[in-house]
Amino acid sequence: MRQPVRDGLAIGLAVAIVGITFGVLARSSGLGVAKTCAMSLLVFTGASQFALVSISAAGGSVGAALGSALLLSARNGLYGPVVAQWFRGRPLVERLAITQIVIDESTGVGAAQADAPTDNPHDARVGFLAAGLTLYVGWNLGTLVGALAGDLVGDTSRWGLDAAFPAAYLSLLAPHLRSRPGQVAATLAAALVVLGIPLLPTGVPVLIAALAALPASWLRNREDLR
Repeated sequence: MRQPVRDGLAIGLAVAIVGITFGVLARSSGLGVAKTCAMSLLVFTGASQFALVSISAAGGSVGAALGSALLLSARNGLYGPVVAQWFRGRPLVERLAITQIVIDESTGVGAAQADAPTDNPHDARVGFLAAGLTLYVGWNLGTLVGALAGDLVGDTSRWGLDAAFPAAYLSLLAPHLRSRPGQVAATLAAALVVLGIPLLPTGVPVLIAALAALPASWLRNREDLR
């Protein structure tokens, strides 16, 4: 088995297991099995799904839940130009189809391949597809299993599954803490959330925290100019 395929399968299978946790938590928040599975099939971006369900379960408004989910999923749009290079010249139907699996993991595996930046992006394309398709199938199967088991699990806090939401956010945050702009963004975002929780409706502090990206971006641009 070639390296891009091994990389894609490994990360796809590892992350897909989290789909079971999402299914359980979505059911515990009041979503039915059909709605839970439909969200994974159509939305397919874990952080956004966790945000929407968690804010709704905490009593947040529809606007706050959707706003947080859209804010988190917007980053996937930034991957488009990168992935497009690997599929240049491919049929339009194929390029439209792969947009559903343009996420952190699939893009990361593709970009990690040796020839990703070159004019021959075959390995990048193979790694991207291996990770994306494995994760899509695994995530949706995991969601189904978790949703069906949700009633049996009962109170998720007894099993520690309520920690899955903050754990998901921390996993996204951790790589960015290696840089100074990332540290600035994380610190300011945390401060805005802490200050906003007593004053603002549920879910709104998460949206306000996005403002922390502005000074972090300014700092990143300054570093790039040096």
